[in-house]
Amino acid sequence: MKSQDIRAKFLNFFESKNHLIVPSAPMVLKDDPTLMFVNSGMAPFKEYFLGNANPKKNRIADTQKCLRVSGKHNDLEEVGYDTYHHTLFEMLGNWSFGDYFKKEAIAWAWELLTEVYGIDKNILYVTVFEGSDEDGLGMDTEAYDIWEQYIDKDRILKGNKKDNFWEMGDQGPCGPCSEIHVDIRSDEEKAKIDGKELVNKDHPQVVEIWNLVFIQYNRKANGTLDTLPNKHIDTGMGFERLCMVLQGVQSNYDTDVFTPIIKEIETITNSKYGKDSKSDVAIRVIADHVRAVAFSIADGQLPSNTGAGYVIRRILRRAIRYGFTFLNQKEPFIYKLAETLNKQMGEAFPEINSQERLIENVIKEEEHSFLRTLDQGLLLLDKVIENTSTKTIDGSRAFELYDTYGFPLDLTQLIAREKGYEVDEIGFDQEMKKQKERSRSASATETSDWIVLSEDNTEEFIGYDTLVADVKLTRYRKVFSKKEGDQYQLVFNRTPFYPEGGGQVGDIGSIEAKNGDVVHITDTKKENNVIIHYSNQLPTHIDGTFTAVVNEDHRRLSASNHTATHLLHQALRTILGTHVEQKGSLVKPNYLRFDFSHFSKVNGGQLQEIEDFVNARIRENLPLEEQRNIPMQKALEEGAIALFGEKYGDNVRAIRFGQSMELCGGTHVKQTGDIWYFKIKSESAIAAGIRRIEAITNVAVGKYFENVEKQFETVKQILKTPVEPAKAVQSLQDENASLKKQIEILLKDKTKNLKGEISNEFDIINDIQFLAKKVDLDAKGIKDLCFELGAEHNNLFLIFGAENNDKAILTCYISKELVADKNLNAGNIVRELGKYIKGGGGGQSFFATAGGKNPAGIEDALKASKQYIT
Repeated sequence: MKSQDIRAKFLNFFESKNHLIVPSAPMVLKDDPTLMFVNSGMAPFKEYFLGNANPKKNRIADTQKCLRVSGKHNDLEEVGYDTYHHTLFEMLGNWSFGDYFKKEAIAWAWELLTEVYGIDKNILYVTVFEGSDEDGLGMDTEAYDIWEQYIDKDRILKGNKKDNFWEMGDQGPCGPCSEIHVDIRSDEEKAKIDGKELVNKDHPQVVEIWNLVFIQYNRKANGTLDTLPNKHIDTGMGFERLCMVLQGVQSNYDTDVFTPIIKEIETITNSKYGKDSKSDVAIRVIADHVRAVAFSIADGQLPSNTGAGYVIRRILRRAIRYGFTFLNQKEPFIYKLAETLNKQMGEAFPEINSQERLIENVIKEEEHSFLRTLDQGLLLLDKVIENTSTKTIDGSRAFELYDTYGFPLDLTQLIAREKGYEVDEIGFDQEMKKQKERSRSASATETSDWIVLSEDNTEEFIGYDTLVADVKLTRYRKVFSKKEGDQYQLVFNRTPFYPEGGGQVGDIGSIEAKNGDVVHITDTKKENNVIIHYSNQLPTHIDGTFTAVVNEDHRRLSASNHTATHLLHQALRTILGTHVEQKGSLVKPNYLRFDFSHFSKVNGGQLQEIEDFVNARIRENLPLEEQRNIPMQKALEEGAIALFGEKYGDNVRAIRFGQSMELCGGTHVKQTGDIWYFKIKSESAIAAGIRRIEAITNVAVGKYFENVEKQFETVKQILKTPVEPAKAVQSLQDENASLKKQIEILLKDKTKNLKGEISNEFDIINDIQFLAKKVDLDAKGIKDLCFELGAEHNNLFLIFGAENNDKAILTCYISKELVADKNLNAGNIVRELGKYIKGGGGGQSFFATAGGKNPAGIEDALKASKQYIT
């Protein structure tokens, strides 16, 4: 059975059980601070389990893209070494929100596996929660009794809290679970040991394929459990493992989910899967990781140096170094796999198909960049080895290579072994532990339970229509962090405060009590569909009515910049082409940032056109046309632009200014004239195929022009020309060019005179004309001197030292015949001599230079140079 058919059968089965089939949510999370990525099938439905929103239907089924590479669920280092862990994986799931419970969930799971898929029930085992004295919970006898109707008792196993009690985090909905495990070992292996002994023991052929979670409790901050008013079902079945079982293979990587990618890797790298254990691990790592990286890029998360982007960069770099080390791939090649991945998964996940070119370009550029880093790391590692007096490289130095230059430990160990060295791994681990402790300490937070003041947890956002409103506090909680100290998170029955989203920062303002007390709101964010107001203090009296007041200037200027991003998007698509897609934005009161797909630099003329286009729309004073609850399909048919990686409901909010129409939840000006003026400050590349424009509007433009005018007046005063400063600048440039020419002539004469003097200073040592001398020339002058002497003399070995701007320079020149005959290398020599000036360098075998910060060491370096020819 092909993987596409396996996926379809699952969805069709639950559709027949009256489930709504929904598409996979984007993998990158936007409004859940506890997660970077969707790491389980339930993550996109978290708001329903928390009671913060109502689902479209109480029964839902889907296949969800998941990524487990950070935090509690981190499988990264296991990927490639076993056959069933992955970074990205599909989680097939069926969900009940206060509808059916254990009886139906178990019955349907058994029916699907044994009847629809035809899995032999004699290779299946199930586990149930054995209870927990810590939580005062007994065994899940309800689930046990239901399972007895379908499977023999000796195949129903009791599981501990670690394996059979599922929690979404330290706090929140949770409950016991039943796992379904499959034993796909050979009959001979089964005869040796009973499969029940291998359940949850990390055996590669006795694996969990489905977890049925019975959500019936809520974990509080103090660790106690409360029974939920409504019970829910949350299931997750590993698609890749299911394919392994149904396709009769012993590894996920032998299924048709992975075999097309593996075959392409074999072709590109001229390798053979199954021939060598080390290259097999590398091929599995690459096959797995390219999926994770490609889907992340398609969902809007580019590799970067921080946050979620850093995680994606780390995954990709892990794949690159495995190809570099074990498949001898010194040039980019992983990007070539995007086409095969698209053919394999593009039908089920159309975002891979539409973003294929972007995926290829981003991965290719990242490969180029990291391969350069690896080359730099090799040079640095050589220097570390040269400065190591024993045969063990210090762990702190190995950690420095990892932490500062991104050079991984396993690669350091591999190269060190080839050179007869080992790495102090304990020391490395100690440094890594220190760094993690510093990071953990800096980011440590303590979050208390919500203090609920009203059982009615409905919340209404009214900020599109008003900036002031009477509100009531419905719940709050205290959060402590070392960085921010004590903070309070407040939730109201309604609010005019816009929560951070769509690139726009959250509102600030105040909450005013009737007695005159004022609490300042420092930020507003959305977490699992709840608008949370951040404050450094709690109102003195938490009951009663408050007046919520949004900071008008902050909101007005943010709205101005947000509307400008829409007009900018329209301008880019009009001037550069409709291939342009928004890839990210940041909207603040003082500036805006807009990232977009485009495969070349936007030149000055185009930038002026873009700026003029936006300002023309501003002068037209286009009115805001807003549709707050339009069916998404209707909005798209009317020409609205939807952004990849965003999660939309059936009904959406559409914003139109003239011909610009986008789906957007942000705040906007009433008419484009309110923006006043749009000014581009910069354009740059942030990744392959991704450009960034930073710009300003409104008050910031006024300040910008004021500053420009002040600078212009200062320039005129310096030039002492009130009328035509451009002519004065041109005159200075001409004069400067003339003086530079004169200096060049003088330096050439100086070099020529010095060459004549030096020709009589050579020492003859072992038939080599040797000279080590300090000279008063710059680096270019020394180079010219070396090559002019080299053209006139044979068998030269020259070492020149110089001091420029308190820095030391060493230059080594060796005649090419000496390089060959005497096995001399200028690069190696100058690198050694560089120690005397507390620096380093390198170059070619016949010419190399070094720079350092210790000019006093030049004389010692010159004296030491003679050792290389004596």
